[in-house]
Amino acid sequence: MQGHAYSRLGSFGAAAFPPPPPSSPGPAGAGAGGGSWTPAKAGSARGIPGIAASAATAARVGVAHRGGGVARRVARAVLATLLRRQAVFLFAPLLYVAAMLLYMGSLPLDAVPRIIARQPLGSVYRSPQLYRRLRADMDADNSTGALATVWRHTYIGGTWRPCINNMTNGLPESNGYIYVEANGGLNQQRTSICNAVAIAGFLNATLIIPNFHFHSIWRDPSKFSDIYDKDHFVQRLQNDVRVVDKIPDFIMEQFGHNLSNVFNFKIKAWARIRYYNDVVLPKLVEERFIRISPFANRLSFDAPFAVQRLRCLANFEALKFSKPIVSLSETLISRMRERSVESDGKYISVHLRFEEDMIAFSCCVYDGGDEEKKEMDAAREIGWRGKFTKRGRVIRPGIIRMNGKCPLTPLEVCQDLKAEGWVNASWNGFQQ
Repeated sequence: MQGHAYSRLGSFGAAAFPPPPPSSPGPAGAGAGGGSWTPAKAGSARGIPGIAASAATAARVGVAHRGGGVARRVARAVLATLLRRQAVFLFAPLLYVAAMLLYMGSLPLDAVPRIIARQPLGSVYRSPQLYRRLRADMDADNSTGALATVWRHTYIGGTWRPCINNMTNGLPESNGYIYVEANGGLNQQRTSICNAVAIAGFLNATLIIPNFHFHSIWRDPSKFSDIYDKDHFVQRLQNDVRVVDKIPDFIMEQFGHNLSNVFNFKIKAWARIRYYNDVVLPKLVEERFIRISPFANRLSFDAPFAVQRLRCLANFEALKFSKPIVSLSETLISRMRERSVESDGKYISVHLRFEEDMIAFSCCVYDGGDEEKKEMDAAREIGWRGKFTKRGRVIRPGIIRMNGKCPLTPLEVCQDLKAEGWVNASWNGFQQ
């Protein structure tokens, strides 16, 4: 049986190769009908069985190709969206904020709750407002019964008595000379003198009459003898501490008669007595003359009893005002007693001390606003350069006021005096 050649591309796909050309005609009578072979149409199911199968397979592959193209387009669209997701994520919050603004803008303002942070109680200066509210009641209260209790001593059985025993032994040889510079206001200068006496006695040194530093705010050129009785000061301490008026010449010769050549100690505030024993004393013995400047508040309160005794001796007995100040004081006291007939000659004196340097140093805030702040900042910089503006320092005026460390204003002092029962004449005088 004579066979016919046919393509096997049906198993690989009709589109892979073109169909083969027709074979040359066979000899006459080669076919059953004796005619030539004619290939069947690709799309026809009739004809040779192999060709029909290849056509069917090609049709199925074409459908699959069309379905795969749709999937690829979808995948490309998803991938492009993901690649642009950063821009989407950046734009989404802006859309959200815009939507919220539109929504909030559509609401009435009074419908939005307001949160107001209240200042802690006692952290803000409100004395003028309090005075206006209580003024009528204060003027209507004329009672003076509470004033009588001011002169009563609540400590039963206690009386003030001297507790300083006089020294009878002679003083040992001096270790050298100490020169201190008392800085600050009058009260700071007083405490500096007392501390200088205590330190000189503890170190067995000779104290030179303290020098008063010329303060940039006070601008007071007064010397020791202008305020205190220098002769009485030296005489009262002669059995406890040597005190001289000036530095001996043989000592100044060693330093070229130049005080700036003398070693100066920069001691921290509230230094313990042990520091003077371990650090200052060896240098004093070596140099025979030392300076300590500044000297305000340079000794702690927890000193031994022997040191405290010298403090008390200087403060209560050695320090006595100069004669001009004593004379003026006696005149003021006489006048106050004459005008205090209703209280049997008893009176009270108040030093307001409500001054620029005191307010600036306290860092308290009153009711002066921005102008007050500028003036106090300038005063702090002039009096204490950099002390209040150094890095890391935090100033909380409200906390300072709550702790009771703000100076009383004249109005607050008047309110206190009125609460104690002072008569309206004095009260009216304070108001003026």
